Amino acid sequence: MTPIALDRFCINRKIAPNLDLESFFRLVKKCGLNKVELRNDMPNGGITGHLSNEQANLLATEYGIEIVTINALGKFNLLHDKAALLANAEALLAQAAAIHSKALVMCPSCDTQDRRSDTQKREDTLESLTLLAPLFKQYGIAGYVEPLGFSMSSLRSSLLAQAIIRDSGAPYKIVLDTFHHYLSDVAQAAFDSQIQVEHIGLVHLSGVEDPRGKSSLTDEERIMLSEKDRLASKAQVHNLEHLGYTGFYAFEPFSSQLNTWTESDIEYEIQRSIALLQE
Repeated sequence: MTPIALDRFCINRKIAPNLDLESFFRLVKKCGLNKVELRNDMPNGGITGHLSNEQANLLATEYGIEIVTINALGKFNLLHDKAALLANAEALLAQAAAIHSKALVMCPSCDTQDRRSDTQKREDTLESLTLLAPLFKQYGIAGYVEPLGFSMSSLRSSLLAQAIIRDSGAPYKIVLDTFHHYLSDVAQAAFDSQIQVEHIGLVHLSGVEDPRGKSSLTDEERIMLSEKDRLASKAQVHNLEHLGYTGFYAFEPFSSQLNTWTESDIEYEIQRSIALLQE
């Protein structure tokens, strides 16, 4: 496999929960990278921390950083309060535009109390995508739909997400997450024959070494890549490259152990994971 160009790697801010935005940008640049995902669920609350959009833009320019996405518009396929959904989406899209983010990630509802049938979940997801499409067009921001593979998720499969997006007629793309792809149990042959890699906007990467059963895995078990990775994220990446994917890969570990990582630890883990993928 031809080595993946460094400018195709992206760092999700989840990897550095204790760093302020400038420290995070500086670390990404130190790793020889220039793309990041920002989040609206960090400990300090705000997408740009305590900085204004203007201050964040100045830092991005100073460190040569490109903001690939804001992650995420959560529970986007719940329709019990359409006005609130639209307001939340518009607020995130307005900030995405203000900080020159290329896309906004959209995550489905994940709730054990969700009593909707599979058919209703699909219909609601389609209706939500149709409802939100004009807002994405208005702000000039791409919408990335991320299926979550957890058993209680209302949108588990990349292939189902792809089909619903096609039915919506809107130019959404998929976030393919190696952790959630593993959990979703999509058959490899079906994935390889049906997935349209040109409609994948981003690939999230993490690794799991924890031995517990697949159905018991949570975000807490998600670390960086290694040879012991149960998700086979390296093999997933190589398969995507073989299928013709040419987009970005974003490292997105979640474990609480990240709270103990120093900047040197983070840099080491990023460089180690990239080196593993390039083998």
